Amino acid sequence: MRPLRIMSMIGGLVLAAGTLLGAGPAGAAVRPAEPPAEFGTDWHDPVTATPPVAVPHTRSCQVTLAQAQFRDFTPYKGSYAPPKGCGDRWSKVVLRLDGNVKGRQYDRLGYLHVGGVEVLRTSTPEPSPDGIAWNVEKDVTRYSDTFRSAQPVEMLIGNVVDDTYTGVIDVKVTLTFYAAEGRVRPAAAPDRVLPLDGTALTTPRNSERIVAEVYATGSGGGCEEFWYLAVPDPAPYSCKAPAGPNREVRIKVDGQLAGIASPFPNVWTGGWSNPFLWYVVPAPHAFDVRPIEYDLTPYAALLNDGRAHQVEVSVAGVPEGQSGWSTPVNVLVWQDRGSEVVTGALTRHEESAPTGSTTYTPGTEPRLDARAGHRLTTAGYLDTSHGRVTTTVARAVAADTVHRWTEGENTDALKGSWTDDSAVTTDGRGPAVTARVHRTYTMDGITTIGADNRLRTVITLGDRADTATARGGRAASWSHLDDTYRGDAAWTLNVPRDQRHATGTSAERYRLYGSDGCYDRSLKTAQGTLTEDLRRC
Repeated sequence: MRPLRIMSMIGGLVLAAGTLLGAGPAGAAVRPAEPPAEFGTDWHDPVTATPPVAVPHTRSCQVTLAQAQFRDFTPYKGSYAPPKGCGDRWSKVVLRLDGNVKGRQYDRLGYLHVGGVEVLRTSTPEPSPDGIAWNVEKDVTRYSDTFRSAQPVEMLIGNVVDDTYTGVIDVKVTLTFYAAEGRVRPAAAPDRVLPLDGTALTTPRNSERIVAEVYATGSGGGCEEFWYLAVPDPAPYSCKAPAGPNREVRIKVDGQLAGIASPFPNVWTGGWSNPFLWYVVPAPHAFDVRPIEYDLTPYAALLNDGRAHQVEVSVAGVPEGQSGWSTPVNVLVWQDRGSEVVTGALTRHEESAPTGSTTYTPGTEPRLDARAGHRLTTAGYLDTSHGRVTTTVARAVAADTVHRWTEGENTDALKGSWTDDSAVTTDGRGPAVTARVHRTYTMDGITTIGADNRLRTVITLGDRADTATARGGRAASWSHLDDTYRGDAAWTLNVPRDQRHATGTSAERYRLYGSDGCYDRSLKTAQGTLTEDLRRC
């Protein structure tokens, strides 16, 4: 796959759950007569199978948050004022980004800050010569505290425009606020949203729940954009790291490990040396970079002392002194309105020794087997106005990858699986409640370059999650998510653009079902044409 030459040039500035919208009525299948024999100069606008944000049928107010054209690395700076006419305790707040770009351009990564709070991290599609348009929706209700007052706005999608790369990225971002009225109640949201500026954090002294969210993305900095391909010495491969592909995103409070997580193996829209895979259907989360969440409630008693504490995020496995990861942090706080100060203690901190191994097998097809694992359990209690509440957070992460390649990396293949299991138990306000999440990320791809200089990539990506909540030992809710992408694309290297004779098919199926209902949508494409848009629920 030749990572150092991979056709993905995420900008040097490295941008929560969101949705790229698509067309097609529920239950309908879109079936054009015949797709073209190969890619032309234009193709279907980007679309994903992820569900749109559900909104209530109440009054709504819209505010423009940012409107800019990105040609370089100059951030857009503006201001935000709360809407009038929809109150200040909303049932839903939805962010929408509308973008367009044409010509030639790499994929770019960007961010959007409101009052220093990161509300969006996204990447961009690569355009056709004739131009494309895309849009992203995201539920940002959790940031309502930030939106209740006037705030500065900063947005950047780092870009380069010159005689070769002509695509100017034109975006408009709006917020739509839905009123809480009639039977529609205000949404449950954190009382405070604190951006972490540097590493010092001071929380309200009556905090009773604290969650940190980290928008961890690898980009630039050597091979960290495709960290899952790295190998240690003496393996002969172009991406090097002593830990190989083993990565873990960690958060510390005053120097003590407080949370661990598996990073999501993002693939941007130029990834795997083959942009023809992603022109219409991007890889999961390419346009809606999902933050990692860490429940820090066991540390609330420590953080509630009124002093500033050190909160640091790092990515284990990155070569020492090497950049390549962006880890902006928001801290979400729920307060005990019946107390001015909430006290308690951290009562448990149990950590397994992190494991990590790489096994290199030389030969005509060298192979690297890599594994990693780590466990952490923390617990603490708080004496709140409604009694003593104990919170226990257990998390376990693991990785297992097999990387094979040939001399010159003309064949390059990776099969990997990453798991991230968490359980949060809250005991003290009625029956004990345990929320469990089991996440699995998968990647199975191979790139080959034939004697005719034809590059072909076949890949399958998966994002899966099982959640279950039990109250007093009895099941209360559950869900199962399976978002799977499959692609197969080929093009001719080292020829002018109009002689690449590129072909490619892709498909995505997003299935989410459980105690709250069902959503099931499938997309299929061929040579840039959307050949199926089918909804089953």
